[in-house]
Order: sequence, then C-alpha cells, then structure tokens
Amino acid sequence: MGADHGRLLIDEHISVPRRQRNEPSADVIAGHDCRVDIASRVTTLVSAHPDVQRVVLVGSRADGEPTALSDWDFRIHTTKPSEVARDLPELVAPLQPMAAQWDRLGEHATYMLMLPGPIKIDLFPGDERRELQPPWEPSRANLAAIDAHFWDWILWLGGKSLAGNAEIVADELAQMRRHLLGPLGVTSVPATVRDAVDEYRRARDRLEERWGIAVPRRLGDDVAAALRRQGLV
Repeated sequence: MGADHGRLLIDEHISVPRRQRNEPSADVIAGHDCRVDIASRVTTLVSAHPDVQRVVLVGSRADGEPTALSDWDFRIHTTKPSEVARDLPELVAPLQPMAAQWDRLGEHATYMLMLPGPIKIDLFPGDERRELQPPWEPSRANLAAIDAHFWDWILWLGGKSLAGNAEIVADELAQMRRHLLGPLGVTSVPATVRDAVDEYRRARDRLEERWGIAVPRRLGDDVAAALRRQGLV
C-alpha cells in the first residue's frame, strides 16, 4: 500500500449513456458534465496496453438506466488477462483515484477505482480470477485500506438502494457485517445504508483513538455527501 497524488493503492495477498435517474450529481467534476469523459478516458488509457483488444462499457450505464450513484463498469477483452491485470494500476494511474483496490469478495478479478465526485469505476480484465479473501483483521497498518473498502462498498450499495434492489442491499449489508463491520466491533447487521455509515464511523473512530492514528477523510466525506444528496444518510 502506498500513496501517490492523494491516491490510495491497495492490493491484499464507448457507448454514451442516456440521462440517468435521480440526476447526475455523481457525474460532475469541477463543474462540468463528465459522463462522456469517463467512458472515453478509461477506454483510451486501458486500450494503450498491447494485450487489450477492446474496452466495453457494460452494466446500467451501458443500458442507459443508471442512478445518480451507479458505478461505471468496463469489460476488458484480452487473451492475456493476467498481464493486463498486472498492469492495470499503472494504466489507470493518470486518473488519480482517491482509492484503488482489487475486490476482495469476487472470484472474477475486479479492479475498483474511486474518483472525486464520487465516481466509482470497476474494471474487469478478461476472465482473470482472484482468490477470495477472508474477513478483515483490523490493525494500525490496514485501517486506511479498510476505510477505502467500506466507502467503495457503501457507494455501490447506495446505487442499489436508489434502483430499488432491497434484497441485494439486505444481503450485502449482512455480508458487510461479516467481512468488515464485525471485525471492527459492530455486533449487529445494519438495517440501512444510513445505519451502516453510522456504525462504521463509530467503529473506525474508536480504533483511531486506540491506535493514535487518523485515516484521511477525503474519500469518506465525498461518498457521504453523495449519499446525503440522495437522502440515504
């Protein structure tokens, strides 16, 4: 794990979308509409790899039915997924993400970025697979990584909430309790996104005080503001 231009790197073990529901608060950076910019910029950066055949926008944004909090999903077509996965962090570094991490809970490799806005980007390098990771074991050294994982996860859940996917939200909150919140000391499954944010902040603050450290707040503040705009916190 290392920092570079405000970017948190974590590694544990062009179709243009139509207007989105709930309006594009998460799609505005520095006062301009960046929906086209995201698709074209990611495609340009990743396509520079010699083993990438094409990069395709998929998911709700490709279907033209995103919410204000929906992520940007990109399928990377390649015959050498391991090589592309290895090089993805360097390829997308010019985006200067606030956080960047491999998904700990998916067998299919997913490299997840969080940009200011906040904007969540998920990159799927071919059929590359990764080993599922166990629940977090919080420590002074990894609390910032846990923080990045929580805010990435809760923003994704915010998008599912806006889309009306109540069953997915409930299942994911239960998994979040097992994998992330429980190890921090949270004893029950949060009922809502708001409850998860409140429980997480209290647990994180307790550990910060115990260990005499402070996790950077920029990512969390950005995500919390987006959730607040949508009435989720």
